[in-house]
Order: sequence, then structure tokens, then C-alpha cells
Amino acid sequence: DPDMPFVPSIPEDQFILVEEGDPTVIPCRTSDPDAQVTLVNSLDKSVFASYDTKQGFIGNFPAGSYTCKTMVKGVEFKSDEFLIYIIRATSQLPVEIEALKTVYKAGETIVVTCVVFDNEVVNLQWNYPGKVKEKGLIKLDDIKVPSQKLVYTLTIPEASVKDTGDYECTARHATKEVKENKKVVITVHDKGFVHLEPQFSPLEAVNLHEVKNFVVDVQ
Repeated sequence: DPDMPFVPSIPEDQFILVEEGDPTVIPCRTSDPDAQVTLVNSLDKSVFASYDTKQGFIGNFPAGSYTCKTMVKGVEFKSDEFLIYIIRATSQLPVEIEALKTVYKAGETIVVTCVVFDNEVVNLQWNYPGKVKEKGLIKLDDIKVPSQKLVYTLTIPEASVKDTGDYECTARHATKEVKENKKVVITVHDKGFVHLEPQFSPLEAVNLHEVKNFVVDVQ
């Protein structure tokens, strides 16, 4: 098609996630298999890479924006802009779940944290008793230094007994079929309680001038 030498691309193809060191494809395909295509970067400088009319340019590209150009009967045509984003990711998916405490009193705020290490882009989902009512507030902190970690914090304000149960986070890798989930059990009591365990008898005898310790474990 001389009026449309580049096959139209969908938005999902224009944003390209690639792991550090991996080759990728910039999918500017042509409707003419004999077209001469040039790849340029954001500075309009030519970038050398192998070209396949059915796939596009194949190579190891730095992060940035790229555009393809071709000439048809003396007229220059440009493809859509393609954005490459380099992500730090490992083939494994180290995940940890943390809770400041696992026993709460009604009215307190539950806080559970899920941490993903060494991966910059993941899809993370929470499952917890109040999810249907969308009771939880979720915050993400992307920490780069001293090492890469994504910290997802789930907060449940004004907890009730109904918030007792499993709190689970499931992380999925951005580019591989890898997932990992972690779980912690949270208990919410209607009111607080104290449990005492005295380590002495109801009746104790002490000699004159004797020093004696009386120990009570309090939970």
C-alpha cells in the first residue's frame, strides 16, 4: 500500500519492556517486502540493526524512543514512535510478606507489607477478607538504593473481627511466566485481653533476710 507503507501498530506494541541485556524487536513492519527501512533514535540519528519485514528491527537497543523511516516514490514516511524501557529483573521472584503484628484489637489499623526484590516491574495482587468491600488502601514505594525493591503496603483502617483471616500477596513477573505468593494470618479480637502465667505457688515461704524473685509472664 503506497499510501501506508508501515503496517499500523497497536498502542501495546509501541511500549516495549525489555530486560537488561536481552535482545528485542521494534515492530515497524512494512506492507512492501522490498522497502528500504531506516531506524532512527530520538536525536534522528540512524541506528544499525538487522531488519525483518515481517517482524521489524531486531537487536539490543538502549532505552529511549525510536522511529522507522522509508521512502515511497520520493516521499518519506515515518512509522509510529516506539518507546523502549529497560527493566531490572531476575528470572527468580524473591518475595517477602511482613506484618508489624498478627493480633489486633477492633478499631486498630492493620498494616501488611509485601516486598519484591531485584525486579523493577511486576504485577502484584492482594487477597484479604475485606477485598470485596475494597476496604484496603494500597501504596507502592519503588526503592532503588542500595538495591532494587518494590514495597507494597496494604492498610486496613478501623479493623473489625470480620477482618480476621488470610492476607496474601501474589507477584507475577513482567516478562516471564513466573509467580510467587506469600501469606500471613491476621486475627482481630473484639476487645483486648491479658494472659498471666505466674511462676510461683499460691503460698510461698521466705526465710529471714532471704532474697527471692517472683516472676510473672504477661501476654
